[in-house]
Amino acid sequence: MKQPRVGIIGIGQSAFKPKRDDASYPDLVREAVALAMQGSQLEFDDIDAIVYSLSPDAMVGIGNAERLGVDAVGARNKRFLRINTGGATGISSVAAAYYHIASGASDVVMTAGADKVGECGDSQTVLNKIWDPIYERPLPLGTITMLAMSAVRYAEKYGMTQEDMAAVVVKNRYHASLNPNAHLRKTLTVEDVMASRMISWPIKLMDCCPQSSGGGAMILASEKYIKDRNLDAVWITGLGHCSESYYIGDRMGNDFTADHADAFALRRAFDRSYKMAGITDPQKQIHVAELYAPFSNTEFHSIESAGLAEVGTSVAQLKEGRYTLGGDIPVNPSGGTLCTNAIAVTAMIRVAEVALQVWGKAGAHQVKGAKVGVASGNGGDHQFFGTMVIEA
Repeated sequence: MKQPRVGIIGIGQSAFKPKRDDASYPDLVREAVALAMQGSQLEFDDIDAIVYSLSPDAMVGIGNAERLGVDAVGARNKRFLRINTGGATGISSVAAAYYHIASGASDVVMTAGADKVGECGDSQTVLNKIWDPIYERPLPLGTITMLAMSAVRYAEKYGMTQEDMAAVVVKNRYHASLNPNAHLRKTLTVEDVMASRMISWPIKLMDCCPQSSGGGAMILASEKYIKDRNLDAVWITGLGHCSESYYIGDRMGNDFTADHADAFALRRAFDRSYKMAGITDPQKQIHVAELYAPFSNTEFHSIESAGLAEVGTSVAQLKEGRYTLGGDIPVNPSGGTLCTNAIAVTAMIRVAEVALQVWGKAGAHQVKGAKVGVASGNGGDHQFFGTMVIEA
């Protein structure tokens, strides 16, 4: 028996900025929720359940800050669930909303959240506490050094240069300049990126994602609910997840799957999404991708994990313009995580942006003719991965 489909009927996101002194944490959530509700043409009474997207509380400065968001999402007297898988939280939250509906427990579910990373004061200190204090922190391992290590391995294995990393930044900044919701919208040149200060070799300042404040929300509904009310929707046709070991060192060894140049668990998550969606040739069947790549080098192994290029070939294909707007498979046409990173909803925005693309509602950064897209999210020290296929 064919499983009933789950559709996306409403999307909302605030304009992301480094700080929002004019808005409290609940205000940011409420802004996104209001836009999603408006797009869905529903009322709060129509929502059966809320899946709340919130990663580390410390970014907000309030313990268990989902409590503060209950009224902002209209959750009083409704089923309520908080999700936290680090940077993957947003896509995990959309997945949880999907499962609520696919299981038959609900007809309509909202997922929403916000973050104030730009107002945290010291987000790196917060994020770096996810590592084991005895073995890993003293190395020191952190969110940036971890991915610098990955960059070194990828460069050694496949020949990536710092200029190639800079080209990713240039592409995504161009895309972000067309997206009014993006945080970093100023266009850059390769020379600009190369001139920025070194953070952790070979990662420079401009190779890094920003610390953003803002909110996101999505409303999902069952196929029957959508068709009975003649609502406009795009469809989640595939989703997959995969987790890695806690200790990075446990991923090392002679097995190729432990090579930090690649993202094996992410590839497995994509494979699961594609199997569910019936995608057999991603390079031909996927029209647009929003991939969670908070540092420039990680976009390469994300593209390859998504099956949009053969392993080790994405650098050359980037140079050919394949992943830029107007190319064969635009990657991160919104500017991606490299230009906007409010952690609690970053991966949700990847899903939302793909949905807008296949809906034909992406505005100036619309990919012409896009009908099938893919999104991803990464959490922790590249420990949790989520992927999703969205179709018109």
